[in-house]
Amino acid sequence: MTVKLGVPSKGRLMEKTFEWFAKRGVTLSRTGSDREYAGAVDGIEGVTLVLLSAGEIPRELAAGRIHLGVTGTDLIHEKLPLWEQQVEPVEELGFGNADLVLAVPQGWVDVDLTDDLDAVAAMFRARHGFRLRIATKYHRLVREFLREAGVADYALVDSQGATEGTVANETAEAIADITSSGETLRANHLKVLSDGLILASQATLWRSRGAALDDADRIVLRALLERLG
Repeated sequence: MTVKLGVPSKGRLMEKTFEWFAKRGVTLSRTGSDREYAGAVDGIEGVTLVLLSAGEIPRELAAGRIHLGVTGTDLIHEKLPLWEQQVEPVEELGFGNADLVLAVPQGWVDVDLTDDLDAVAAMFRARHGFRLRIATKYHRLVREFLREAGVADYALVDSQGATEGTVANETAEAIADITSSGETLRANHLKVLSDGLILASQATLWRSRGAALDDADRIVLRALLERLG
């Protein structure tokens, strides 16, 4: 067997992950063309690099098909119910920082808190005959957040891209999405509710609780984690 390490397969997350490991004496690299999801690990024996999309890594960790994986806190919490039973965080990597937030139109001057949103949602349904729509791809996290905040009269609209534009396009009245600087929200005339932080996320190294390990794998995994600090 071999210890399998799952890493995002492209973009800034992949590059920053490669840099983070390199600083600790473990060199990760892609092999072949950009269309090939093959990689290599140098600096430690017995570790195989598995290149996946960041969104696939939670599933592969939970299934025990990889032993370690780098992905965002938001994706672990969203995609894995009872995630603590399936994975454990090893190390926060200090990049990929972003907040999952609840945002409404800037023109809603009387809406600053989730309590205000609850009142607006009730009025909206009475006036329009359907529930206030919140566009997001984070259905589990948003539902849990709104339930705890006591907001009930809403409907989630699935959005897999350009979520900030759904309000201007009149396919939603509010959004819940990841933001790092807030610039895109402001450009689309949206504001974050004062108590609208749903989750602070960053790239994190996770360990699968269910991946099989033989004695040799345990030695390799222990050596790798010691190297990574």
